[in-house]
Amino acid sequence: MGNSVLDGRTSAESSDGTITKFYTSAAWIEGRAEQQLEEIAGWTGVLKIAAFPDLHPGKYGPVGCAVLADRVYPQLIGNDIGCGMSLFQLDLPVRKLKLEKALRRMRVLGEPVSEDLERRLEKAGLSPDLFADALGTVGGGNHFCEVQTIVDPDDQVGLDKTRLFLLVHSGSRGFGNAVLGSVSEGAFAGLVPDSEAARSYLRDHDLAVRWASLNRQIIAERAAEALRADLVLLVDAPHNLLSQKDGYWLHRKGAAVAEQAVVPLAGSRASASYLMAPTGHDNALGSLAHGAGRRYDRSSMHGRVRAKKSDIEAMQRNSFGGRILCEDRDLLVEEAPLAYKSAKSVAEDLERTAAAHCIAEFHPLLTFKKTRDGRRS
Repeated sequence: MGNSVLDGRTSAESSDGTITKFYTSAAWIEGRAEQQLEEIAGWTGVLKIAAFPDLHPGKYGPVGCAVLADRVYPQLIGNDIGCGMSLFQLDLPVRKLKLEKALRRMRVLGEPVSEDLERRLEKAGLSPDLFADALGTVGGGNHFCEVQTIVDPDDQVGLDKTRLFLLVHSGSRGFGNAVLGSVSEGAFAGLVPDSEAARSYLRDHDLAVRWASLNRQIIAERAAEALRADLVLLVDAPHNLLSQKDGYWLHRKGAAVAEQAVVPLAGSRASASYLMAPTGHDNALGSLAHGAGRRYDRSSMHGRVRAKKSDIEAMQRNSFGGRILCEDRDLLVEEAPLAYKSAKSVAEDLERTAAAHCIAEFHPLLTFKKTRDGRRS
């Protein structure tokens, strides 16, 4: 295998696919994640892989990469089909936010949705009973809804730094899991695109992507209503999905669609998030890092973070003066900031490797994760 390094970007040719790494030696990358990259590069029909600095090991392959192949591999998308980040601007000025009052009102995100969801599903071209009971809910894991302030945005971005912003990270909930669970026996070996099994998966996949986007929109609307604010969508960037590219199939797992002007890059609940402008680099496969990426897996966090009452209370605040609404002790520990890499370092590596440049920074003021009554994903 030959390697070449140019401006921190490494390209490696395996026996089949070519891997382009959009991270430098400064990035925290587990050896197992890179081993998974090499394994996927050897799968039948894999042509190219783009790996980003949020790369970390996953169940069926690394999270934080895009894979171009001549066939469909459902496991590379995973069970949360359509998961992504949506960034909104609120018409609520920063100075008018009453944090404690907002914290109480945002608890509504953990309650059942009162809206006519059947109508919303039909309007989106989806069946009115399609996992309707989960629509408009954040879920567990690393999903969240966060109120943010913007810091020194690029003048050309045109974002109002006196206003609040909302970043929503969620996916297709139980729907995507059902889609992956229903694929035919042997599908993980790769589906020929014109086969009935592939067509069936793609139909359900596309519905799940649409469902997930609607889910983020409704979550944002519920949060805005709780804050007594109106909102406007700035960008919706899914990062678990399949699409066609140049006659082949592009699998994104934890790699945001970067075919628009800007892409959100999420930090942890205690660190900044960023807005990135993709450069359109050919080897990036129209994709970009979607967040900080995990440093430690969830199970190991229980041995790394103390969970006494005082520790839990401390984890419900951040250094920006913000608050975290999460009443699930295990989730607080598993999603503690220590579990994640530095989003700032990820953004810097994307700049060093000419994949994107940073145009805005956001600080978390109020992060909703889960209330006691919230539903699990």
